[in-house]
Order: sequence, then structure tokens, then C-alpha cells
Amino acid sequence: MASNNRIALITGITGQDGSFLAEFLLEKDYRVYGIIRRSSSINTRRIDHIYNHPKLKLVYGDLTDSCNITGVILRIINNAGGKDNIERLEVYNLAAQSHVKVSFELPEYTGNVDGLGTLRLLEAIINCGIKDKTRFYQASTSELYGKVQETPQTETTSFYPRSPYGVAKLYAYWIVINYRESYGLYACNGILFNHESERRGETFITRKITIGVGKIIREEQEYITLGNIYSKRDWGYAKDYVEAMWLMLQQETPEDFVISTGVQHSVKDFIETAFAFVNIKILWRGEGLEEVGFDAKTNKVRIKIDKRYFRPAEVDTLVGDCSKAKRILKWEPETSFNDLVEIMVENDLII
Repeated sequence: MASNNRIALITGITGQDGSFLAEFLLEKDYRVYGIIRRSSSINTRRIDHIYNHPKLKLVYGDLTDSCNITGVILRIINNAGGKDNIERLEVYNLAAQSHVKVSFELPEYTGNVDGLGTLRLLEAIINCGIKDKTRFYQASTSELYGKVQETPQTETTSFYPRSPYGVAKLYAYWIVINYRESYGLYACNGILFNHESERRGETFITRKITIGVGKIIREEQEYITLGNIYSKRDWGYAKDYVEAMWLMLQQETPEDFVISTGVQHSVKDFIETAFAFVNIKILWRGEGLEEVGFDAKTNKVRIKIDKRYFRPAEVDTLVGDCSKAKRILKWEPETSFNDLVEIMVENDLII
């Protein structure tokens, strides 16, 4: 239901979610602006297939630079021929330093981008005088729940973040609500639980597993080294989840939503499922750092544990209740856990 006057701005367009969302919005005939960071190496591979789309425009930007962010908003207004020619500007803030483990090593940077970066975007919208035509989506995270206070987690569950990433995202969550209540800005939080895909970053544990499976099959490596394999997560497919982001901005009033599958699996489950797709059954022996996963047929070790990959504060269990999204947005996940793992393994077998 987009017209030629419907415009979207995506921060983090070169990431997993940003690339899927860009595809989704272009199919709906949006004009899409995407903010990309300047890099000495090419970082657009996830959107290379739509790079030359006539309705996609990429602009350099960084959430740590408020002048730049304001300039991007003004450029969008000017390119449209003024605010009167914009039916709606939908801003999807997906950019972040999103690696939880890395946030312990880069806490200040994570806070600056993930927390204050959100504030800079909101301020730019207000200061550019386009508040009443803007709808703002903030990529919140299940890491807000951290040391969970109830199971499953809902929109009313108390937060207890366990990492600099989670704490930065908590600031972003509340500043979105503050601007919604203070200025009447249409702004909402999507509290998305873990969502993966064949486009997931290679340092994230799920992709590390599926890439490792592919390399083992191709005899390029012998085993995968991981950290806490007992963590339990609610894993969905990123391509399903970007539709929920869009649906949140199509409602009459802005609200916050949990987006999840409601089904929980451990990292061990993910490992066993991934290997099962290449006909390898993983069994386990040992305890703690000495635990290993091995091929039941060949007895070769395929999984090792290394304390370097443990977080200073772990999040042991997360599982969401997306009943509100099902009821109001009419959204629910379409891709099962097994199908998700299969999609990722098949992709990484041929790389």
C-alpha cells in the first residue's frame, strides 16, 4: 500500500535485516534511502543484487555524527521537493554495534552508536520539522531481558540487561518511548528475539556453526570452536521478521511489540540439527571446557569449547511470547527452526 510519495530511510541497510527490509520495501514501491558507513573495503555484498535499483539511493552516514544524520534527513526532504511532497517518511533504525561479546570490549563505542545514535536520529527528525510525517521504528532486542525475570518474555516483562550492548539498547528503547510521549512522534520498538539467516554475520554463533559445517564437509577444517553451548534461544528467520517491522509502522497508533517464535532451542540443538543435514550425528563426551562433540561414525572431534568465547555475564535463556503481534499485527513466523537451520547450512555448503 505504498505510493510514489512513500519514502523509507534504513540505517544499517548493508546488514542482515537491512538487506531483507530493503528488498521488502522496494517490492512495495517505496523510494528507499540507505545509510552506509565509509569503509576502505567493499561492504555492500548483501545488497549487491539491488544496488542499481532505480528507487534505491545509498548515502554515507554514521550514527555517531549528528550533523551527518540531520543532513541525510534534509537531503531526503530536498530530493522530494519539500516536505509537502512527502506522504510519509518511515525511518527504520537497524544500525548498531550488534555483537554482544564485542560490546564488552567496545563498551563506549557500543553506547555511542546503539544508545546515543538513536537519540541523534530522533532529534534530527524533530529539528528538521518532519515529525508529523515520520514514523520511526527502533530495532530493540531480547537482550534487554538478559537475566530473565519471567518466562516467556512479553512486552511487560521487566528488563535486566547483561551486557554493554543490552544496556545501550535499553537507553534506546526508553528514549523512543520518551519522544513518543513527549513530542507525539510516531515511534515504536520492535523487541526482536534472535533471528538468523544465510546473511547473518560470520562471527555470530549460528553462522559460525553453519559455515563450520560447510568447511568440515569440504575438508577445509576439522572442528568448530565455540563458547557456551548450553545457552537457550528463541530463533526465527530474519526474512520473516522484517515484515513485522513494516507492519508496526502501518498501525493507527504506535505501540511496542515482541517478535519471536515462542519456541526455544539450545546452541547444542542448533549444532546437532546443522550436522544432521549433512548426515553427521553428533554425540558428546566430557564436561565443562573439556566437553567435545564428535562424529558418531568416525569418532572425529567436530566441536571444541574455548573459554575465550564466553561472555563476562551470560544470558542463559530467552523465549518470547508474540501473542500481541499475532493479535494486532496479524503477524506470525512462517519458518520453523529446522527449516531455518537447513536454509543456512545449504547456503554455507556451497560457499
